[in-house]
Amino acid sequence: MRSGTLPSLQLTLPGDAMSVRFALKSVMGFLRDLTLPEGRSGAIELVLAEVLNNITEHAYGETMCGVIELRIFRMQNRLHFVVLDDGLPMPEDAPNPNIQLEPARAPSTLPEGGFGWMLISELTNGLSYARTGNRNVLEFDITIDQTVQPH
Repeated sequence: MRSGTLPSLQLTLPGDAMSVRFALKSVMGFLRDLTLPEGRSGAIELVLAEVLNNITEHAYGETMCGVIELRIFRMQNRLHFVVLDDGLPMPEDAPNPNIQLEPARAPSTLPEGGFGWMLISELTNGLSYARTGNRNVLEFDITIDQTVQPH
């Protein structure tokens, strides 16, 4: 518990796909206990799956192994997330949430990758990334009160 009153969850997991699946199940159990408004758990699961899978695929890739730390704190009408890993830094030291979709473009002509960050950016508030020493630190909030919309 953070500050002795609001629920929190802290997980440390290996940076591989199977561990991410187990971590997501743990997070979903934590969210069920919070009795969130309908639909919020699914959005949170989507964001976390994208973030954690990006770490396993890009920060660690096929040649590196390491751990991922996930911290979730309940803060009144939002959840605050901190995700840490020791993998490779993000290109240009920042996520790229600014990819724009062109409606008339055929799917086969779209660039590969990067759309996950657009999704993460749309579903979160306060998205920030920093490289601190040899660690990647990603932080963001997700509003859990449906009357308050992200951005």
